[in-house]
Amino acid sequence: MKMHSGAKKRFKVTGKGKVKYKKPGQRHLLTGDSGNQNRKARKSIIVAKADMRTMKKIMPYSF
Repeated sequence: MKMHSGAKKRFKVTGKGKVKYKKPGQRHLLTGDSGNQNRKARKSIIVAKADMRTMKKIMPYSF
């Protein structure tokens, strides 16, 4: 079984088995966004519980 090549570039599994990823939109065209939007986009975010089934399917060897 192969791991999803896009997922392995974008997601990391934490020690407790949660999946974290970086929010999009921090590369270019940032002048139109407010400072609050840019600041909030810098943080990593945990994948929702509802999406964990999908994550385990596309990243079978990470758990």
